[in-house]
Amino acid sequence: MPRAKKPANPFRYFHSSPEVIRLVVMMYVRFPLSLRNVEDLLSERCIDICHETVRLWWNRFGSMLAADIRRQRVSRMRGFRHWNWHLDEMYVRINGEMLYLWRAVDHEGEVLESYVTRTRDKAAALRFMKKALKRHGSPEVLTTDGLRSYTAALTELDCGQKQEIYRWANNRAENSHLPFRRKERAMLRFRQMKSLQKFASVHASFHNHLNSERHLVDRQTYKIRRTAALAEWQNLMA
Repeated sequence: MPRAKKPANPFRYFHSSPEVIRLVVMMYVRFPLSLRNVEDLLSERCIDICHETVRLWWNRFGSMLAADIRRQRVSRMRGFRHWNWHLDEMYVRINGEMLYLWRAVDHEGEVLESYVTRTRDKAAALRFMKKALKRHGSPEVLTTDGLRSYTAALTELDCGQKQEIYRWANNRAENSHLPFRRKERAMLRFRQMKSLQKFASVHASFHNHLNSERHLVDRQTYKIRRTAALAEWQNLMA
């Protein structure tokens, strides 16, 4: 039988080590830092790179790392019965135009799906819901705010009986916007709709993987989870 070809090494044309590239991408996406902030922090570690190199690496490897994370987590969570979703949308202004970033968050605070649209009507909600359901399967409960677009879209998808709407029920999704808002301010906002969609998807995957819920566990458990997440991070795209 012919031997299966090994996947090409994505780092093969770069002089820097994969460990340095992963570190740079993680620092830029995970923390509210600008390109030049990352350059300055790395210089203290005797890593001399330009801020444009940070931009190149994040654009080149961010989506690849996020896809690897998402693939592993989707396979682990698919078929999970007691799965509650929280759906919410946030506005993002690009060059004076108001866009909407739809987000699906599960009951543990992990961002499942991010989708950018120009409108906030039934058609936009339907596209977002179809994308999320196709990738992650159907949840047990769907918690939303009072936006009628959700009700119309879920009714068409025959999921209206799963919808829950009441006061303060959707705080899980609304609070999940905060890390993204902090990063948006550090980046001095976005310039294009395409870049917003790309960064939102990558940021969500990185946040899910590296978020150890330190406010819910004791210090020792948090350190164990953090070490495990970083060890798994080093094996991405290996």
